[in-house]
Amino acid sequence: MIEQQRPLAPTSSDFALPVNSQDLLDDHRSIDAVQGEIAHANGDLLDLLDALGIAGPFSVESPWELRDRDGRHLIHAGAYAAVPLGERYPPLLDFVRDYLNDSRQMGFAQQSASEWRAALAENLVALLTSVAPSHVDSRVFFSNSGAEAVEAGLKMALTYRPKARTFVNFTRAYHGKTLGALALTPSDEYQGPFRPLAPPTVTLQYGDAQALADTLARQAEQIVAIVIEPVLGEGGVVLPPLGYLRQVGALAKKHGVPVIADEIQTGLGRTGSWFASVADGLEPDIVTLAKPLGGGLVPIGATIARKNVYRALLPGLNAKRHSNTFGGGSLAAAVGLRSLELLVEERLDRRSAEFGKRGLERLQRIATDFPELIEEVRGAGMLFAMALKPLIGFRVPGISPEDVQTLASALAIRALHDGGVHACYSSNANRVVRLTPALNIPEGLFDEMFDRVNAVASQNPRTLRLLQRFELPRMLKLAKIAFSS
Repeated sequence: MIEQQRPLAPTSSDFALPVNSQDLLDDHRSIDAVQGEIAHANGDLLDLLDALGIAGPFSVESPWELRDRDGRHLIHAGAYAAVPLGERYPPLLDFVRDYLNDSRQMGFAQQSASEWRAALAENLVALLTSVAPSHVDSRVFFSNSGAEAVEAGLKMALTYRPKARTFVNFTRAYHGKTLGALALTPSDEYQGPFRPLAPPTVTLQYGDAQALADTLARQAEQIVAIVIEPVLGEGGVVLPPLGYLRQVGALAKKHGVPVIADEIQTGLGRTGSWFASVADGLEPDIVTLAKPLGGGLVPIGATIARKNVYRALLPGLNAKRHSNTFGGGSLAAAVGLRSLELLVEERLDRRSAEFGKRGLERLQRIATDFPELIEEVRGAGMLFAMALKPLIGFRVPGISPEDVQTLASALAIRALHDGGVHACYSSNANRVVRLTPALNIPEGLFDEMFDRVNAVASQNPRTLRLLQRFELPRMLKLAKIAFSS
């Protein structure tokens, strides 16, 4: 028998990568980022952003200011609460340079102890214990994102309550788009193609303590855990009624059901306290963190859980039952450690509370002056939301009424961009635009941001005006994208 030889793999001399990293360092415009992403990444999303004129790329002028590719100056209030210190904050960059030059620890110490991972875990538990003393012996599992932090929390709860299989979640919640987290994110848009989803859920009205009491009275033994955001972030910055979170904690304790507090967007100072759930009287059994922990530089997630809950998932010889290759990597843990230090050293929780009150008062005045544009404003620390008036009577054949309202928020983000403010879309609230500036934004820029929002509102005093001011070629491109989906 004649052996068939495998064809030789091409050698390095046969092939050259089309993009050079040094070229990008020397000139970030050496590649057309928009067209490159449209061709080879999530092209439909970039096509949509490009049609709106907000696709970037953006360059960083200061930690709190951006420039778009047309040279427009923008105050940075985007990034979905994941940039607590601003972009490329010098004290954090200086630390990263020192780490890269001086650290000799393994990058991915998965089979050994890690100094950076241990230090970050100790500091996170200490910070939580400072406001929730019962967490003194809690443990931390590290991952790469908020959704992964939620997944770890779900598995901990499932092993802690092995006879139960149903979770309680809430309307307009957002916990991520991986399959387990998605099951807890009630949205037809995100869940539709993937049903049936697991784990099963009972979805209750957010803020209705009686509905939770009735559910637990009927089926507490079937409930694995209650999963709750102390403020609905992607749901449009919806605050619970006063005392509601305390009631959730009391009901959970009465029935022996653990509580998972999703603090991915609200935690570490954003809402004016280190942990929004604890500040409102709830002492959860599991806390998930992510966005601000990476300081706007690295992806990192953390799941903090009481020792007995944590060890239900990872006991003894089963300590390898859940793992994460890159979770707690030394670079991410080091950046997380320094980011946490900066948040605490600069007392950005207090600053967020102070500036949050001031910013909300500005937004309330703008809403009063332009009631045909802004229906309501909400705020929790430095997490701000503007709910637009609906586009009444406006219909587009073949496009759902919900998508029409989503178009209004997209056009508002475009108008804010033109007016010099980089804002956030809301993933689970189709008429809400959010502002999530860095917690250390200079006072002058903070005030200027609201001056610019006011100017945009004065140019667009009615929601329909956002549509009327949108250029026809861009509108036709949007229509083409909509009808091709």
